[in-house]
Amino acid sequence: MDTEIDFKNYQLSHELRGHEDDVRGICVCGNAGIATSSRDKTVRYWVPDPTDKRKYESSKILLGHSSFVGPLAWIPPNQDFVEGAIVSGGMDTMVLVWNLSNGEKVQSLKGHHLQVTGVVLDGEDIVSCSVDCTLRRWRKGQLVENWEAHKSAIQAIIKLPSGELVTGSTDTTLKLWKGKTCLHTFAGHSDTVRGLAEMRGLGILSASHDGSIRLWALTGEVLMEMVGHASIVYSVDSHVSGLIVSGSEDCSAKIWKDGACVQSIEHPGCVWDVKFLENGDIVTACSDGAVRIWTSYQERIAEPADLDSYVSQLSQYKLSRKRVGGLKLEDLPGLEALQIPGTTDGQTKVIREGDNGVAYAWNLREQKWDKIGEVVDGPDDGMKRPVLDGFEYDYVFDVDIGDGEPIRKLPYNRSDNPYDTADKWLLKENLPLAYRQQIVEFILQNSGQGGVALDSSFRDPFTGANAYIPGGSSSMSVVSAKPNFKHIPKKGMLVFDVAQFDGILKKITEFHNSLLSDPVKKDLSLSELEISRLGAVIKILKDTSHYHTSRFADADIALLLKLLKSWPLAMIFPVIDILRMLVLHPDGATVLLKHVKDENDILMEMIKRIATNPPLPPNLLTGIRAVTNLFKNLSYHTWLQKHQSEILDAFSSCYSSPNKNLQLSYATMILNYAVLLIEKKDLEGQSQVLTAALEIAEGENIEADSKFRALVAVGSLMLDGLVKRIALDFDVENVAKTAKASKETKIAEVGADIELLTKQK
Repeated sequence: MDTEIDFKNYQLSHELRGHEDDVRGICVCGNAGIATSSRDKTVRYWVPDPTDKRKYESSKILLGHSSFVGPLAWIPPNQDFVEGAIVSGGMDTMVLVWNLSNGEKVQSLKGHHLQVTGVVLDGEDIVSCSVDCTLRRWRKGQLVENWEAHKSAIQAIIKLPSGELVTGSTDTTLKLWKGKTCLHTFAGHSDTVRGLAEMRGLGILSASHDGSIRLWALTGEVLMEMVGHASIVYSVDSHVSGLIVSGSEDCSAKIWKDGACVQSIEHPGCVWDVKFLENGDIVTACSDGAVRIWTSYQERIAEPADLDSYVSQLSQYKLSRKRVGGLKLEDLPGLEALQIPGTTDGQTKVIREGDNGVAYAWNLREQKWDKIGEVVDGPDDGMKRPVLDGFEYDYVFDVDIGDGEPIRKLPYNRSDNPYDTADKWLLKENLPLAYRQQIVEFILQNSGQGGVALDSSFRDPFTGANAYIPGGSSSMSVVSAKPNFKHIPKKGMLVFDVAQFDGILKKITEFHNSLLSDPVKKDLSLSELEISRLGAVIKILKDTSHYHTSRFADADIALLLKLLKSWPLAMIFPVIDILRMLVLHPDGATVLLKHVKDENDILMEMIKRIATNPPLPPNLLTGIRAVTNLFKNLSYHTWLQKHQSEILDAFSSCYSSPNKNLQLSYATMILNYAVLLIEKKDLEGQSQVLTAALEIAEGENIEADSKFRALVAVGSLMLDGLVKRIALDFDVENVAKTAKASKETKIAEVGADIELLTKQK
């Protein structure tokens, strides 16, 4: 094959449609095919169409990940895999190996605690990297070694032909590894290193959130820096011809030659990944769910109808994003709006004409709309003034009156008199003038204005407070504005404190009678004394008014623990339910704590028992709720923090359960963990909880309350700050956007909270 490519512009060759959500990763499998991964939880394998050399067709859909899939690697055909295999890593923390002969999953490699961000082959080994900061080496399905490679999330890994591994991290550095030894740290980027590639014969390419691509010599010297993207650069690849391609949040794939951008290919969405095929064609993965192949060879260019279709896709996408005077173009009225007469001379309207917004002014004298001209937005589109009811303002505040009243919108311009603004707004909203003092203070604080004084001679007849009189000298300190979040941060712990004690005792008695009638299991049944003791335990738990004085005997707890250990797995859920309520009793929690020791930890034994095959829904439900209630007692916080990883792993499948109660219980435990680990300032723990919460937030068929609690956990963790960057790496902006569009009010509100956090520096 001739690898000398004189640069010619790339054009669309073919679109691969099938994924139902963002396409996140691409793996070129020699000349055999292309594998792609997606937010839709699938990996797809595409093979060349034998009837058209431009096209690929879907060959296999690989189903097995429980959350979105990212990095991919190809195992060429060998004696174990006649048609080769695919390795995939997901947000579900799993590394999976797929046999391309039949599309079956043949290995599930479990060990990472957080999202898997990279997979590479090293001989016959698989090496994976993760947001948990570790590299793990797998051999024949088993973990053989792991080590902490960075102090922050690892985002990418590649293997060089010389055998070394290179990693890129949220800590802004690259590291060169020989085995577990770091040979060199490459420092220079000012933000997360997101993508890596080898530049044959020259060194390493890195793509960064700082918007740049760098070429490094193996000695650490920066040979070239390529700047041209307007946002995060997610991926980079090179070709033997010397061309480089990069994909970005700015909705473009850029092609570089000798350090200069020679072409920018627009896409109708974020470009997550880019790869060169051996023949010089380029494959791109886009957030619109499409995989596209681009070529510079005339004979491989798509049909004119397909090219026109792509131009139309781009046009529609731009139209959906275009803003005119702070408004979306698609929201502007059409020419029919000019049929409605104006009300005052000089009144203006912005009308959509084609792909542009055009301003008109009402000519009162001639009773017609005069065309003023086209309206355009300047380069600082993100800084446009807010709009309310068709008018621009310096500020549009959300005002929470409280007392169950809805959130009100308060518009304000810095040139306005805050006193007059407050009076007019209160009248418009039909609110008492008693709020005037608070509203004016709210305006001043949130607009950062000084120069407004208190006149101590005036007392408000409603509140008895001073009124604000504009124009005097300042006698109050104006505090800087703070964002007004609706649902974050979460404070305090949630518990499951309602129990049907009579039903619990009835179920235990039923199981006891079943054991009693079984000759083999008769010895597991209860004695009369034990039945009486269980009744006494439940009587204490029922009497909540005496929780401060009632006490449990060690024998009471010992009996419960005996049943947890000895009774058949299908019969222990009512016993766990008693334990759930026991930990909310001050003395019960204290007595139980004696049995939570490293060498004999009855709680971890219980969790491991109910989470192993078969994991029965009643056991999982009561187990999660029991663990969730432990958060209410400070004495268990150290234990909960210590065993966090094991507990989350044990119950990780519950978020996708069709049982809505199980979903809600798991989400509640995740929220409690978020509150605890924020208090403990535990970065590693917060990262794992963030991943679990995002899995729920992005999951399908998730009950509304469960999704809400997961989103509150995400927002609270981001607000605390330790894992905000990790959340942004997880594309939390898209999660917030989806939540904001929800028909469930509280989900939309917490989505808005998270979106506001993503925009804060």
